[in-house]
Amino acid sequence: MAEQLRAYTEGRGVVFVEIDVDSDPALEARFGELVPVLTNSADEEICHYFLDLDAVQRQLELK
Repeated sequence: MAEQLRAYTEGRGVVFVEIDVDSDPALEARFGELVPVLTNSADEEICHYFLDLDAVQRQLELK
């Protein structure tokens, strides 16, 4: 998902941070099997398992 997100957002001024959910017990408890997961800066889930480009686009339009 991270590679797809990088390719999709390249040149759009979007910054994202990749975090290893499995290395943080609180994140692991929260997301469980929903990894990979993409959240926005407000920590709201955008999508999980697969990159949902429509959902990402909706988030970018909110900015």
